[in-house]
Amino acid sequence: QLQLVESGGGLVQFGGSLRLSCAASGSTLDGYAIGWFRQAPGKEREGVSCVNRRGDITNYADSAKGRLTISRDDAENTVYLQMNSLKPEDTAIYYCAAVFSPLFQPMCGLRNRDYDYWGQGTQVTVSS
Repeated sequence: QLQLVESGGGLVQFGGSLRLSCAASGSTLDGYAIGWFRQAPGKEREGVSCVNRRGDITNYADSAKGRLTISRDDAENTVYLQMNSLKPEDTAIYYCAAVFSPLFQPMCGLRNRDYDYWGQGTQVTVSS
């Protein structure tokens, strides 16, 4: 059973940076597409970024483009989310998620229902 654990969250000032990690255990990430999601207080969980099983296709929400970068290191069984130029509106709990992706599916999705496995989340707070 694949398990995901996020880390790297914390308190950062406006314009600062953080790198979130999503470490997998119980299974290799080989063959899985991975997504990062976030949920701000009083809002629904939304997709931020994803990377396909091969690591050669990524997708970003409009709010993330140009500031967030997703990457995966299958040797380390870890996926990262580099977040730069952070804003107060980025404050949220950040979750990583995984879904086993068939060979014929080159893409990755940003919908909650696209994923089967979820981590417990890590809090990111951006002060103004």
